[in-house]
Amino acid sequence: MLRRAVLERAVLKRAVLERAVLKRAVLERPAAVLAAVALVMAPAPAEADQVRDAVTPVLESLNVPRAWTMAKGGGVTVAVLDSGVDAGQADLAGSVTAGPDLTNGAGPPGARPKRLHGTNMASIIAGHGHGPGNALGMIGVAPEARLLSLRVILERDEPGFAEFTGAERFAGTIAEGIRYAVDHGADVINLSLGRSYPTPREREAVAYAIRRNVVVVAAAGNGGADRTAKRGGHTRYSYPASFPGVISVAAVDAQGGHAGFSNRNSGVVVSAPGVQVIGAGPDGGYWIGDGTSPATAFVSGIAALIRSRHPGLAPALVTQAIVASTRNRPASGYDRAVGFGLVDAAAALTASDGLAGARMSGAGLPADRRFADGPVRPVPVVHRSGGLVFAYVLVCALALAGLTGAAVCLRGAPRDPGESSDVV
Repeated sequence: MLRRAVLERAVLKRAVLERAVLKRAVLERPAAVLAAVALVMAPAPAEADQVRDAVTPVLESLNVPRAWTMAKGGGVTVAVLDSGVDAGQADLAGSVTAGPDLTNGAGPPGARPKRLHGTNMASIIAGHGHGPGNALGMIGVAPEARLLSLRVILERDEPGFAEFTGAERFAGTIAEGIRYAVDHGADVINLSLGRSYPTPREREAVAYAIRRNVVVVAAAGNGGADRTAKRGGHTRYSYPASFPGVISVAAVDAQGGHAGFSNRNSGVVVSAPGVQVIGAGPDGGYWIGDGTSPATAFVSGIAALIRSRHPGLAPALVTQAIVASTRNRPASGYDRAVGFGLVDAAAALTASDGLAGARMSGAGLPADRRFADGPVRPVPVVHRSGGLVFAYVLVCALALAGLTGAAVCLRGAPRDPGESSDVV
């Protein structure tokens, strides 16, 4: 039995925290102790075992265990730009470096950050489990990767949420976080968040990351069930996901079908599980969530595996490896709901092996060389008489007027009595 406490979905003015619902998972406990478990956050071993049992089938559906024979994320840093990560969570302990809190000052003095959404995403990306042999609790896609946590948003029920969404000084936290992550060694940036309009600062920050060889993965958004989306069949774009160079991730259910809440638009690149996905929460809790947020975290984990196997592989080639290796690919090759299909971790690593030797620079000629031989000659410019050009235009206009008049006359001519107007 699962007992769930539903959290209200966060709709931010400046950054929409892209999640449908997050629920506290109290797994298979006797009824007599359910109330106590809801208050005591530290998980018992039996609960942690069931957490591992719950996440393993999802990882297997993405071929992650087979991918671990090739890479586990060692040597890679994934920046998690979110509501903060609990570095003391048992399944993340020792893997998290906390960066600056870019929301500082939004909440009242002494208010403790909630860090639920960010911890949940971090555990899907790089949870390593705990206990003997790390066999208990949450295991992520890239368990040997390191995490850089940057708090760039507040959750809706945090003190200071209204200040954060209304004050101009917090308008650029996501852009600032991207630049900080790039400058402090991130190989992959996970953005399980978004807004319905682009900003120049975020566009420039994303371009800055990609120019400096950082892979950017972002949530496609959870507006697929909105009334306008159902009517038109094409949901609004979400940003930063829809900026060029970003891997925009949609959500699918356990059967691989498009999740109804997931945005449908031509910015979607690939898809990953986003329905009833379990992950760790702060203070030892475990939560179940729906949304493009967990789907994004799975893809960031796969990007980390690729970067671990092929350090420095260009973001475009990491994207190519992920796209070229998808499963459940739509019949047409691409679909606005699921992109190029469901990601496959092992196949993506294999595809990256074939791309690792590709040349991303030096393919052209130096700036002082030309493709043609011989001396450089000026481009000839043909000068036309202004009067001659005017005459040409006048003749064409008169001819067009004559054709128009002839058409009008023919339309007004009487119809032959034996002529039929039916089209066969």
